[in-house]
Amino acid sequence: MTIDEIKTVCYVGAGTMGCANSLVAAVSGYDVVIYDVSKESLAQVADKHEEMGAFLVGSGYCSVEELVASAARISCEQDLNVAVEDADLVSESVVEDLRIKREVHAELDKLCPAKTILTTNTSGFLVSDIDDVVERGDRFAALHSHYGSPLIDIVGGPRTSESTVDVLQRYVLSLNCVPLVLHKENRGYVLNALLGSVLTIALILVVEGIASKEEVDAAWMKHRRAPMGPFGMMDLFGLNVVYDGWQHRESDPRVDALIPKVTALLESYLDRGEFGSKSGKGFYCYPDPPFEQAGFLDNEGDASIPHFAMTTTLISNAILLAANDIASPEEIDRAWTVGMTLDMGPFALLEEMGSAAFLQLLASDANTLLPAESEIVERYLSQSGEASSVRT
Repeated sequence: MTIDEIKTVCYVGAGTMGCANSLVAAVSGYDVVIYDVSKESLAQVADKHEEMGAFLVGSGYCSVEELVASAARISCEQDLNVAVEDADLVSESVVEDLRIKREVHAELDKLCPAKTILTTNTSGFLVSDIDDVVERGDRFAALHSHYGSPLIDIVGGPRTSESTVDVLQRYVLSLNCVPLVLHKENRGYVLNALLGSVLTIALILVVEGIASKEEVDAAWMKHRRAPMGPFGMMDLFGLNVVYDGWQHRESDPRVDALIPKVTALLESYLDRGEFGSKSGKGFYCYPDPPFEQAGFLDNEGDASIPHFAMTTTLISNAILLAANDIASPEEIDRAWTVGMTLDMGPFALLEEMGSAAFLQLLASDANTLLPAESEIVERYLSQSGEASSVRT
């Protein structure tokens, strides 16, 4: 059921995320206006909704009848003033360019009614990176969705009110989605921060010649009971997107020296027009990639090195999130299991592995964490009743 505070939602940006989120809102009973500066983008909305609607029905999210009924609640608009005139909530999903996002939110702040809550669906920036361009800081937050997943992050900025967070949380629940209210801002939120660390170590294992992409994926799929591994996931996301992330990643002394190797690997695929599953070829060929074929897990070789490297990285980064009070262990596990559709989160894995074994693995690889991070992990586990040392 819809909530009283929100009747009309305006989605700014008719790309993949704007179209996906607007369709979910319309199916859930909200009136939806989709705005974009591009007439061509707006013309493609109906086709995108048809494709996305088939996924929603196929996944059991809604019925065919509910999907058909939602069409009457959706409109497209190329005039921003008209698009937001009745909006109770605005969701911005424009290009990941901070200058553009700040310009868009400054304009939205001027045009929207006083009642309107402004949100950004940014995946890489913080609310505080944009907050100073809007007057309604109390009604501005991040409302970040994950494509194809019911997980939705809610993050307040420096001035976001508790009432705004409450409205957004109830709104997400009304979509039959899973809200994760972060305790404070964090780049990458929770799921992306954890997944990014796993994808990074997977690429490093390959460029350093420690394991093949097939061995890495097979190890992950077997031990995490997952439908695909890191390289299959990167094909799904798009190798151009992964490459762009490596071009703009923050400095990290553990990784900086390997950036040329990783970017060279990715460039070798991009130069051939191999962008991943959507182009028919990336790390694997599509459709029917090898990791979906019988026997893929049987030829993984020694899975212990990639398995423990990725698992240790996942757990250690989860501990850092909890230690920095981004979210609780329970919330972190829920974000991971819901977002990845896996049966165990990093803290459940830690419990299964045992802290002593985890710390032994962590101590054996000095590159997993920086010294300051190791101290944080050690302190956190010690305070949790695990008085073991990360340091050798």
